[in-house]
Amino acid sequence: MALGIELLLTEDPAQARQIAAMLEEINAERRAVQQLMTDDAERAVSRALLADDGQRPVAACLFDAEWHPGVVGLVASKMKDRLHRPVIAFAPAEPGSDALRGSARSISGFHIRDALAAINARHPGLMDKFGGHAMAAGLSLPLAHLEPFKRAFAQQVQTTLDPALLQQQLLSDGELSTAELDFAHAEALRLAGPWGQGFPEPLFDGVFEVLEWRVLKERHLKLVLRQPGSPVRLNAIQFGGWAGNAPSQHLHVAYRLASDDYRGGQAIQLMVEHAQPA
Repeated sequence: MALGIELLLTEDPAQARQIAAMLEEINAERRAVQQLMTDDAERAVSRALLADDGQRPVAACLFDAEWHPGVVGLVASKMKDRLHRPVIAFAPAEPGSDALRGSARSISGFHIRDALAAINARHPGLMDKFGGHAMAAGLSLPLAHLEPFKRAFAQQVQTTLDPALLQQQLLSDGELSTAELDFAHAEALRLAGPWGQGFPEPLFDGVFEVLEWRVLKERHLKLVLRQPGSPVRLNAIQFGGWAGNAPSQHLHVAYRLASDDYRGGQAIQLMVEHAQPA
């Protein structure tokens, strides 16, 4: 934080460039740590699913002694999105420490802070402290309490979460015409934000022909799409979309319309949230 403040306050261009380079290096390191932790979490979830006949648990508690406490919130958020389940990720508060710091993320309709309060009422002393709100919370506990906490958390979710909430839904604002898939509409949507909880960014859907595809960084799916009967080629990307199989020639895609800053000019890109064979 001190570096960021120093960057904003300095009037020396050379010093500003030096600080900016340091911040970029720190941010790149954070992204690398986050990716490693997310990969570990995905492998842990995959092992759990195999051990449980492929049935998704109602909730997930993840821990690794090598994880960094500053990134557990991002890991919990990504795994919550993948599983559509409440997720808590834990890491040692300090390297080698038996004190754990956890970050929780929830799905709509399940109040994660109230769930932790209920656990605390039934099991006093299990957690050292906790706090948060409906969708996100933080907590700390000793390593020795992790397994009993996992059981208590799973029981709390099992007994209080409406099973209907576990069926993930994507609510579309409809289909955009070729004329609407342009920079002006992408910028209008961007300027209408900021989007967030209770005010979601518009999501659109439609059937597209896949003209080209490739895998980026062994994880993401880069696509070139075209609406049936249209000559317009549309760039699209699905982060984390590579599942090991080539996409179908025709896809039903749920996407968000965004301007493509990387390409510059008035380019657009479809940010794919979900795709399935059409």
